[in-house]
Amino acid sequence: MLSAAAGSIISDTDAKACILAHRDELTGQNAAKFSRINPKITTSIFDARQKSWAGQATFAMVQTLARETHLKRMPTLDLLVVDEAHHAAAISYRRIIDHVRERNPDARVFGVTATPGRGDGKGLRPVFSNVADQITLGELFRSGHLVPPRTFVIDVGTRDALSRVKRTADDFDMAEVDAIMNRSPVTEAVIRHWKEKAGDRQTVVFCSTVDHARNVAEAFDAVGVPTVVVHGDQPATERKAALDRFARGEARVVVNVAVLTEGWDHPPTSCVVLLRPSSFKSTLIQMVGRGLRTVDPNEHPGVTKTDCIVLDFGTSTLLHGSLEQDVDLDGRMFKGEAPKKDCPECGARVPAASLECPLCGHAWERAEPESRAELTDFVMSEVDLLKRSSFRWCDLFGDDAALMATGFSA
Repeated sequence: MLSAAAGSIISDTDAKACILAHRDELTGQNAAKFSRINPKITTSIFDARQKSWAGQATFAMVQTLARETHLKRMPTLDLLVVDEAHHAAAISYRRIIDHVRERNPDARVFGVTATPGRGDGKGLRPVFSNVADQITLGELFRSGHLVPPRTFVIDVGTRDALSRVKRTADDFDMAEVDAIMNRSPVTEAVIRHWKEKAGDRQTVVFCSTVDHARNVAEAFDAVGVPTVVVHGDQPATERKAALDRFARGEARVVVNVAVLTEGWDHPPTSCVVLLRPSSFKSTLIQMVGRGLRTVDPNEHPGVTKTDCIVLDFGTSTLLHGSLEQDVDLDGRMFKGEAPKKDCPECGARVPAASLECPLCGHAWERAEPESRAELTDFVMSEVDLLKRSSFRWCDLFGDDAALMATGFSA
């Protein structure tokens, strides 16, 4: 979609285009697909290794291009394409976008994303004036452009503990998640369910921490399932080598920590395992989306894919409901004062999230999680992520006399 739309704008013209991405894997991936769709349009790369504007379409890394010295040498652009466009509100992106517009007020800015809603509530209106089109996941499933997910929510004795994990500014506290999920009985249960539901499928696993990812990978390897690990602290060459092994089919499972959430593309992947909750619906959509791509028989001969198995041990699908997400360029920033509470010792008004009073030192006790029993009973249920209501109905008094629906957009 990105390549076809951008190519149609600049083909048969002398217009200059730049396509932005925030990861090396996305830059190379986008350039390769663009050339396949638009073989007559010349391309070049601008990243940490090579800095060329020779092509009519240049694929650039945001982190590299956003530096002042590089922006000064950037040619006047007619089209700026922002992949994963929900990032466009970030300072580094805005520096590039504003510079492009200063050089050419008539430059078009074109953004594409599967998750337009930002978790921090910031709007995209300062960058994008309108939504040109929205294609729902339901449309893409019905038209055959994506395969439908079959989603199983599985409680391996951790659901209650996960429900009490506190949220940080960015997401759930992954250290707390690690303490709950990074245990041998949990991992053994995960592998047992994976073998039952998706044992012959190429699989991507999302973990809470690097230690969690390594332990899960070792457990898969121990039962004879070739597995690789990727995470942000790895050298780029090591990460690439691991992904290449998975792409060649030498590994059946790739375990990662927040690296493959966005943009990573290996269509034969037909199982997604969620071993962490996601505070934001957009993160859930991105993770599940890694397994929804259809397979081109010319690229992957002999591979048949009709659906994607999603095994959710982190219960995000229960929290967020349907995979569909409405576009809202204006965002949902909280306005007004932050909630506060009274200190029982000195009466001071302090932020509601405070664990210690800054005036008198009174400490609020944090509820300790219940002791974790041995995991013996594993409950699994299948949910439909398209038809499922995004509301959770709560029976207020236990007698069906009064029901309340709560939801993120209610």
